[in-house]
Amino acid sequence: MTAAIHIVTPIFTKGVRSLDDVRPLEKFGLEIRHSLLSTGPASIECEFDEALAVPDTIKKCLEAEAAGADAVVIDCMGDPGLNAVREVLTIPVLGPMQTSMHLAAILGHRMSVITVVDSVVPMIANLAKLYGLNERLASIRVIDLPVLEIEADLQRTQALLAEQSIQAVREDDADVLIFGCTGFLGCADAIISALNAVSINVPVIDPIPVTVLQAAAIHNAGYTHSKKTYPFPRTKAIRGYSVPGFEVAG
Repeated sequence: MTAAIHIVTPIFTKGVRSLDDVRPLEKFGLEIRHSLLSTGPASIECEFDEALAVPDTIKKCLEAEAAGADAVVIDCMGDPGLNAVREVLTIPVLGPMQTSMHLAAILGHRMSVITVVDSVVPMIANLAKLYGLNERLASIRVIDLPVLEIEADLQRTQALLAEQSIQAVREDDADVLIFGCTGFLGCADAIISALNAVSINVPVIDPIPVTVLQAAAIHNAGYTHSKKTYPFPRTKAIRGYSVPGFEVAG
């Protein structure tokens, strides 16, 4: 079965994500669509950034559903606005952190998240608690590289990822690794090779492919999120935001 999966990247910076990045996933019979924000942060590296991203993320997800998407993926490991978007949409909405953590819990016993900068660590730790997986979290490690510098020297980025990945397994007893930033898309093969070179064989979860394919599977199986957990918001006026389907107060 085919499915139209819409990826919303919750920042305004062009070039961080493009359709070319995810086009290989179309080999699974998917149609991949994509949006960037019109208003919001340049990148998400803390709770403040995430808060700024949520309003337009909601709007872009509503527009995706109206345009015929079968499921939506929010392209950030903070899962910004995930629950809010589920309230206003009827199609499946997935966040890559929630999806990746639950897959890691299936594939192994203790997971480690390798992320960008220290300010992201509390966000990831809080999500692990929210998703009921705190006891399975072996560690959160950082490579000390801002999101917008990931692609400036991809070889260096992969070397830093490999170093922290090896330490997560050897020092933290992790048996599954998760990329803690969707900007690391496409780095998994290099990290797996670096791990194998030192006789380490553990899964490395690249969140965007995993989440897109899971979204398609949920749609194709005929499921979506529970409206008992994620009910539609009560009708009321909204001031200062333009949200499709909701009245704007004067």
